[in-house]
Amino acid sequence: MQQPSQEEPALLDGPAVGVSDTRGLLLGYLDWYRKALMRKLAGLPDDVLRAPVDPMGWSPLGLVQHLGWVERRWLRWGFGAVDVVAHPPGGDAAEWTVAAGTPTAQVIADYQAEVAASNSLLATAGLSDKARLGGRFKTPDQAPTLSRILFHLLQEYARHVGHVDIARELIDGETGE
Repeated sequence: MQQPSQEEPALLDGPAVGVSDTRGLLLGYLDWYRKALMRKLAGLPDDVLRAPVDPMGWSPLGLVQHLGWVERRWLRWGFGAVDVVAHPPGGDAAEWTVAAGTPTAQVIADYQAEVAASNSLLATAGLSDKARLGGRFKTPDQAPTLSRILFHLLQEYARHVGHVDIARELIDGETGE
């Protein structure tokens, strides 16, 4: 029997192959995309992380900052109706642009804090639970279930992690999985 010369690549991305329940799949893929984002930025020097990628117009670090706001809007403010600032002062430009004096480590830490807050809300919530009223959603008819919000987050992450793949290839030729 021939032994492979290197570690076999995973047959599937995301959660383990034995995960088949809907909650495990949704949360497993969300976690996988969050980690994929960080993997795809690994090794880029600070000046490159902060520089807008032509022709996209945003920096890789700006995309991380944006996804932190996405987590906050959809889970803390949206699902949990937590009284938080949902959009940065300055709108989209401020959401995607990292201020010159903001350290890279702070942007990453802020993103990770939003992920931790999201995970805290998700720990005890059921997929059929509706978003609480008062944050993003004002009436029962507007309030989606957690499963709907998670589907939205997955498509948002899939799209943006794909954007990072393109940006990384433009920056240094690295390609992702």
